[in-house]
Amino acid sequence: MNIEQVNQLSAAEFIEKLGGIFEDSTWVAEKAEKFRPFSSVQSLFSKMAEIVDQADEHEKLALIRNHPALGARTKMTRFSQIEQQKAGLQKLTDEEYDRLLKLNETYMEKFQFPFILAVRGKTKQEIFASIKQRIKNNAEAEIEQAIAEIKKIAYYRLKDIVKEERNLC
Repeated sequence: MNIEQVNQLSAAEFIEKLGGIFEDSTWVAEKAEKFRPFSSVQSLFSKMAEIVDQADEHEKLALIRNHPALGARTKMTRFSQIEQQKAGLQKLTDEEYDRLLKLNETYMEKFQFPFILAVRGKTKQEIFASIKQRIKNNAEAEIEQAIAEIKKIAYYRLKDIVKEERNLC
């Protein structure tokens, strides 16, 4: 699907196709849909990121809390399953799983939301190092970082769905 095809979708189709890129937060796609047509994937993503940035604190926290804990053996979206699987989080040893579970619990106790990291292209060692480092942050910095990571995740997902056409001339 290219950007022209995205622009031609009905509102319901647009929301169905793009509603999941912000992890079960279809409100982002619902608001973005009203700004069509978009000239590129980047312009669509920029509008979606702007919508997230303009959200109130309650909406941002809900967006963060919609994400599953990394490595969790729980129900999650297809996007999250694939991303975590590719990062090796579905094939952790028992020791690694227990360590990640403890880190996630410590993080959740401190911040009251799950640790969010765009895991695409990262190793499990990088993921462990990141959570250990970010547990040291304060809540304000971590909310900001979580939103930044969510936007990275959404951008990857959007690029997987909407392909840019290459002008070969």
